[in-house]
Amino acid sequence: MNPETRNEVAPTLRVIPREQHSISRKNISKAALRVLYRLHDAGFAAYLVGGAVRDLLLGGHPKDFDVATNATPDEVKGLFRNCRLIGRRFRLAHVVFGPEIIEVATFRGTGEDGTGGEGDRHIVDGRIVRDNIWGTIEEDAVRRDFRVNALYYDISDFSVRDYVGGMQDLEDKTMRLIGDPDQRYREDPVRMLRAARLAAKLGFTIDKEAQAPFASLGHLLGEAAPARLFDESLKLFLAGHGLKSFKMLEACGLLKFLFPATARALERGDQALRALVEQGLANTDARIAEGKSVTPAFLYAVLLWGEVRDQAHGWIAQGFDINEAWQRAAVHVVGEQCQRVAIPRRFTFTMEEIWSLQPRFEQIHRKRVFRLMSHPRFRAAFDFLLLRAHESDSMRELGEWWAHAQQLPPEMLAAALGGGGVPVHEPTVSATAPARKRRRRRKPGGRGKGDSGGA
Repeated sequence: MNPETRNEVAPTLRVIPREQHSISRKNISKAALRVLYRLHDAGFAAYLVGGAVRDLLLGGHPKDFDVATNATPDEVKGLFRNCRLIGRRFRLAHVVFGPEIIEVATFRGTGEDGTGGEGDRHIVDGRIVRDNIWGTIEEDAVRRDFRVNALYYDISDFSVRDYVGGMQDLEDKTMRLIGDPDQRYREDPVRMLRAARLAAKLGFTIDKEAQAPFASLGHLLGEAAPARLFDESLKLFLAGHGLKSFKMLEACGLLKFLFPATARALERGDQALRALVEQGLANTDARIAEGKSVTPAFLYAVLLWGEVRDQAHGWIAQGFDINEAWQRAAVHVVGEQCQRVAIPRRFTFTMEEIWSLQPRFEQIHRKRVFRLMSHPRFRAAFDFLLLRAHESDSMRELGEWWAHAQQLPPEMLAAALGGGGVPVHEPTVSATAPARKRRRRRKPGGRGKGDSGGA
């Protein structure tokens, strides 16, 4: 960052003694405590810092614990045999305790030379590309993004150190940036997403000054690494507060920069689509709260459904085969989205299968019903079908039919489909599907690729 901008923030130390805050070592991981104590015993400053301190003060139970120290990465490595050094942009030490990793960062400096270290800072167009200038704890505090993330728990006396007003922001339930918002977002545009994510997670509001640059600088997210935005999207939607994060992104005007296809589809005013997206996010949050597994593929299929559906219907209206239409739509929408968020192929393949199976639910014929039920993605596609109940009464009835069909023994379902009477009335075709010309029936063996769910 420009040193002049750094100097606009004058750190003022406020020490909150042990008896005046709620952090207890019982709620800090044993691994983190071992790192803190060993650094302290070796004569180094050692602090728990960042989100762990913030969440502990709010009564939460952090999963990750980060440590800040005046020891350099090489000095940290010298103290821990179970340590590895990572990163070029920001040199860090990872101390590994089985499945738990404690990240140890050396205090970052604000000047061009800092107080030591490798003298390695590289800035391109106002954006920090590499930064390994060491400094003091005061400099480290003003280098952090939000004031609530710049609180330090001191293992030497169990106090909390606040240099930039983070404790006040916790009381106000407000996200405020440290320094000039415009400059901080230009340094790292992903901070805009972090503001929305943390506000949603904590139930905070975003300070007006911190939110003001979103409209003019949101486009900078398009220059962020797609792989990094994928990681950030997982934090937004798969950490147990996905629905709140989604609503916060919409309210802040950031959704269109991260998921442009989703924003476009919702702007068309389709309330059934909004209900599908919000219910899908709510269901994901509920599964996470219950400790159940979730997959990014299903959630991305939900977020991009509106655009895929509308494009597929457009191709069908132009006379394309239904399987080819869905395949074209999926390839186009996924391709556009992956330019923003690098969704791995193992997920996009599942998404495309979930979408391609949707029109096959409308084909209530004996062989096709059993073929669909044996498909590896049937369960995911069926769960997706249930989310579409808001589209129309016929779609709701279709979901009910398939739910009932799965409860029947195979022989009973086969008999019902074979002409002995369907268990419940056969559903009508979705009201959302566009009318299309009848095509000549193909000869056996001539089915399109979409029938296998590969679209």
